[in-house]
Parts: sequence; structure tokens; C-alpha cells
Amino acid sequence: MKVLITGSAGFIGSALALRLLERGDEVIGVDNLNDYYDVSLKEARLARTLEYPGYTDVRADIADREAMEAVFRTHRPQRVVNLAAQAGVRYSLENPHAYVDTNLVGFLNILEGCRHYGVEHLVFASSSSVYGANTRMPFSVHDNVDHPVSLYAASKKANELMAHTYSHLYGLPTTGLRFFTVYGPWGRPDMALFLFTRKILAGEPIDVFNYGKHRRDFTYIDDIVEGVVRVLDRIPEPNPDWSGDAPDAASSKAPYRLYNIGNHQPVELMHYIEVLEDCLGKKAEKNLLPLQPGDVPDTYADVSDLVRDIGYRPSTSVEEGVRKFVDWYRAFYGV
Repeated sequence: MKVLITGSAGFIGSALALRLLERGDEVIGVDNLNDYYDVSLKEARLARTLEYPGYTDVRADIADREAMEAVFRTHRPQRVVNLAAQAGVRYSLENPHAYVDTNLVGFLNILEGCRHYGVEHLVFASSSSVYGANTRMPFSVHDNVDHPVSLYAASKKANELMAHTYSHLYGLPTTGLRFFTVYGPWGRPDMALFLFTRKILAGEPIDVFNYGKHRRDFTYIDDIVEGVVRVLDRIPEPNPDWSGDAPDAASSKAPYRLYNIGNHQPVELMHYIEVLEDCLGKKAEKNLLPLQPGDVPDTYADVSDLVRDIGYRPSTSVEEGVRKFVDWYRAFYGV
């Protein structure tokens, strides 16, 4: 297939591009290589995909309407995976406009490209953050998610609504994937595992929010990519049993689906840190702090729909995943 991936120099995007290239797909990668975090890491990720003749590198911002129209017109992808986004809950408190530009305007440009150029299936990244103030565990895609607690979460919820509208109006098959705390080699430097590793090795204290008591459904990168590939290969159908009298949030009369991709095994942050300490052979000095605005205490994915429809369940333990990250980090940074 010819697959367009936005955010192709990102953590998930580059790993997905490699996986599709390895199985013989043609990949058009779109990324603007912005400086939200270390550009040299993005370039190093990109260098891996540029080795493949089936990879086309496009430097563009998805918020640039004319540039995105040109990408669709020139390359005419069969399927699209939208992973480009302004990420980070905490950064959304400082720079809200970045989230509107990329996550809303940019996503509309993707939807318009898919609509006008006959894309067979759009898969897009949502987030576990959409569950916001919900406290019933595990989080289910069938639950109402109308109470986000950060602008990032609100923008991801908006993506789900926008995609459904295009599925309803234009018959565009769309699938939204709510990712749960993705980690692993080549990860983002603004995320906990990366920050903790760098500071522990440097002998600096680490900031541990909510006094280390919150739990996260940490999901290893290879498990995420496997889930995305399987979903991409399965074009959603309308749900014939859907009813407006008792609307199901995860499906529709339109060709639209939502899935959680999480490890279905929440881990307390303190245990996660202990696993990292064991892998590094070094104890952390901890700065215990209260929960930050915009954060939620716990995440826990109900993946029963993913198992039922896609036949897949993430399974990598944090012990295995953190060890692989530390091995990569030491090799990449020569530590």
C-alpha cells in the first residue's frame, strides 16, 4: 500500500514508518521537525527510514493548508495515519495556541485531503487523556468523555468528533486510537522515562508528581505499532446495531471506530521508578510533589474491543520495556 504518515520523525511515527517499510509498503512521511524537543533526535529517527527506497520525505507543517493539499494531490495515498500533533499535557498550559494550530487546524487539513483524494482509511492518534475527570476503571471507549482536564485532551476529543463528522457526511472510514502512555527506545525527551533516566545518570533529583502515587497504563512502543498496523489493515464498517436512542460512543452508523491501545496493566509510578533504578544500577533522589494541573491520577485501558475486533492485546511488561529503553539510551548517548 501507499501510506501517508504525519509526524513521521516522531516517536511513534518513525517506528510505524519502519514497520510498514519493512513489510514492503510505500511510505510518504510528513514532518516539520519543529523544536518542541531536540531536533537532532528527530533527525536520527528519520535517518533510519531514509535508508529505504520506498520512503518519501516531505518537510511540511500539517497546519499549512496549501502544503497539505499539495501532498495529497501529488502522492495520492491509499491510507493515512495522522500522528502529527502538539503533544504534552503540561505544555498546553503554557502555549495553548500551538494545540489549536496543529491538533485542530492541522487535523482539518488531513480530513479534507482524505475526503477529496479518495483515501480508503484514516487512522488517527487520540489519547488516554480524553478520559479526563472520569474515575471508573478501566477506561472504556463506550464511556462518555465530555470532561477533559487539559486543552491537549480537549483537542484530542475534538479530533474524534471531527473524524466522525467526516465519516458521517462523506463516508470516509476513520479509526481513532487512544494511546496510553507510550514509552520505549527512541522515545520523547519530555516524557518521564527519558527525564528520569537522564537525571538519575547525572546524579540529579527527579520530580515525582502526586508523590509517586498515581498509576499509568505504560504501553511499549512495539505493542503500539503492532496495534496501529493491524487497525490500519482493517477498514471500519458502519455498526448496524447503532441506535441514536442509546448512542454508543465507540461506533456509529457511519464507518467510524474508536479503540484503546494500552497494556491493560496499570503500574504505580514508584514501581516504574524502581524498575528503572534496577536497570540503571543506581538509586534516584526523589523530589516528591503534588499532582500537576491537567494531569489525571490514574489511567487504565479496557482493550476488550481491540481484542474482539482486531485480535490483538499489548503484552510487554514494564520490566522488559524499561530494560530495552535503558539499553538503547546508553548506546545512543554513549553513557
